[in-house]
Amino acid sequence: MRLASKTAQYMVMSLFAVAFLAPLVWMVSASLRPEAKVLSVPPQFLPSDAQWDNYRQIFELIPIFLWNSVKLAGLNVIGILIVASMAGYAFARLRFAGRDLAFMVLLATSIIPGIAYLIPQYIVFRHIGWVDTQYPLWVPKVLTPVFATFLMRQSFLTIPQELEDAGKIDGASTFGIYWRIMLPQTKPALAAIGVFTFLESWNDLFGPLIYINSENLQTLPVALAQFQGEYFTQISLLMCGATVSVVPVIAVFLFAQRYFIQGITMTGMKG
Repeated sequence: MRLASKTAQYMVMSLFAVAFLAPLVWMVSASLRPEAKVLSVPPQFLPSDAQWDNYRQIFELIPIFLWNSVKLAGLNVIGILIVASMAGYAFARLRFAGRDLAFMVLLATSIIPGIAYLIPQYIVFRHIGWVDTQYPLWVPKVLTPVFATFLMRQSFLTIPQELEDAGKIDGASTFGIYWRIMLPQTKPALAAIGVFTFLESWNDLFGPLIYINSENLQTLPVALAQFQGEYFTQISLLMCGATVSVVPVIAVFLFAQRYFIQGITMTGMKG
């Protein structure tokens, strides 16, 4: 009975895996086809006349956009991990007047939709000279990591008090306790935040369209959108760019998957 149940589970999971992988396989296949055969019926998953020149054209068109996306994703990930971990530690472990109220106010800001403050934020950035720069794409995100701060606070709360007390007995400073003792215990939460932040920054199309006018400052999603016209879409080149865009996402997830699930389920720390 148990064998039959396990077999059924694996069959169901295999079906889901095939369903999720099929669009990726089609995307890679379409990126290697001539433009005239991209939408051929029936679909051909393994083209006999693979057009590798499509990737040469893509890498000639998108290097600056790819670099801008990598740079902004790196700034967002590093900045948010630093700010959110320090804020989460303060809200979880430090005692100061108004701590809980400040945390509640911080969480309350998350219910405000971003579109509600888009125009005031744009006006502020225009007055300080940030329009047509990349500052609006990472500075506000780094300084206001609400979800990341919440996740880090919850992670710090799961760490036994004895570890912190041992650090105090050894004469460690508050920052030393945070950096050397507490932060290494929150690797799962850090990995989860890093993955979410990378995905959000890497796939951001709206921000660059609003704040950036110069082509040399644009990001990869904007470059991919340029292959879609009102009357004609270069599907094969678009699929090439999409394939190139997906590879870093898969690589980041595979690199962090050991801690990612633990960070989401708060099972990283064994008390």
